[in-house]
Amino acid sequence: MDTKGIDQLLSQLNATSALAAGNNAPAAEAGAANFADILKGAVNEVNNAQQGADKLAEAFQLGQPDANIQDVMINLQKANLSFQTMVQVRNKLVTAYQDIMNMQV
Repeated sequence: MDTKGIDQLLSQLNATSALAAGNNAPAAEAGAANFADILKGAVNEVNNAQQGADKLAEAFQLGQPDANIQDVMINLQKANLSFQTMVQVRNKLVTAYQDIMNMQV
């Protein structure tokens, strides 16, 4: 699984957090991806990992010769880990939103 989208999302969150705290954060890079696009891509990666793991598990249950238990378990664990990571990113987004909403203007 490629975690590039999640890494980009986390780096943008860190930069936004530093900017909100008043630290001098580097300016956004020219041509940087849109936050919404990065988030959507990360969610799609998690979804694809879960769907792939489900298909492999179903193939194993049907007794197809190309699906073995090791691959099924590894893919299920990868899908679970990517989902848990996405939940943590969501929690960070909610916390950041709440912090911004509670700021004195």
